[in-house]
Amino acid sequence: MHVAINAWFWDIPNSGSGQYLRHLVPMLRRIYPNLNISLIMPPHNPKPDNTPDGVEIVPTGNRNQTGKFGKVWFEQRTFPKKAKEIGADLAHVPYWGSPLTSDVPLVVSVLDVIPLIYPVYSMGVFNRLYVSLVSASARSADHIITISQSSAYDIEKILEIPYDNISVTYLAQDDHFHPRMGAQYDEQIREKYNLPDEFILGGFGFDARKQVNELLLAYTYVRTGTTTPIVLAGKQPDWTNPVFPDLPEYIKRLDIEEDVIWIGYVDEADKPALYRLADLFVFPSEYEGFGLTPLEAMASGTPVVAWDSVINDEILETAAYLVDSPRDMGAAIIALLLQKPLRDNMINEGLAQITKYSWRKTAQATYEAYLKTIKKAQAIR
Repeated sequence: MHVAINAWFWDIPNSGSGQYLRHLVPMLRRIYPNLNISLIMPPHNPKPDNTPDGVEIVPTGNRNQTGKFGKVWFEQRTFPKKAKEIGADLAHVPYWGSPLTSDVPLVVSVLDVIPLIYPVYSMGVFNRLYVSLVSASARSADHIITISQSSAYDIEKILEIPYDNISVTYLAQDDHFHPRMGAQYDEQIREKYNLPDEFILGGFGFDARKQVNELLLAYTYVRTGTTTPIVLAGKQPDWTNPVFPDLPEYIKRLDIEEDVIWIGYVDEADKPALYRLADLFVFPSEYEGFGLTPLEAMASGTPVVAWDSVINDEILETAAYLVDSPRDMGAAIIALLLQKPLRDNMINEGLAQITKYSWRKTAQATYEAYLKTIKKAQAIR
């Protein structure tokens, strides 16, 4: 089998689509050495770094196509044309940006349908047109891959794609998230980010659906019983953008400015130590395609408080302390800070939960989706 993969996000490893691509391709190559993989590179990245041995790199010129329209041209014209030229049996777009037409059987990974559930994420003429385009493209694809049953149900309902045409391939935390591995460097990370001895960790995204405001409100109940501050990780966005609630202003209104520490962007290599150093991690997001950060915290030996949403019920199950209000979130935080038996139990449940997910399983499920798609295409012919 020869698979051509759209590699637009290969040089953006810190994005969700980039992480997905960078984990999936090496694992496919490792467990299916006879699978012929070609990475179709965008013009702005003709010579990518860190590509697995045995993977063919297919450049598509040297024109500067990094803008919005260049990306659409690559998705709609360049990628499907090149997949056909190299004789691929299957084309895979590992993010929601597939071509409307393809002469090669097409698989597209729709990681979530957030822009259709929350219209604020598709504001502006270009964004609305793009969401309409990729929605139509997904409907015309031969098969859809997504990363949770929750997303599969939303894709079936919102995009009106038959459930039989959807495969679920769960994601997984990276192996470098570990309770002890690398812990000898934790104090260096504490010094690098000027972290306090004890803290509640949140952040890694501040848009509205992340509900960081609920964590901040919950803290008003917490601070009566503890002086442990909140550390918010992640680069602060443009707070005038309607996607992001004005959290600095909200912090002022709650009068907790002295209790909230912003540490800005966190290097990927520093995240395991950051999780280990935290007393607990709070994940108040109400909607995700999968939700990887709480699993990363669990893998690092840190207990998790999470919003009681459909996706968190599916992915985290009972391994996180699930809550549905700021008051309950505050109570959960206090309980985990003060009750060692509860804390130890949640840590152990988290470490057990992460064993359900691995990139090997992701690659195996993806390969099965490839086989299903090719079999279906051959039957039609």
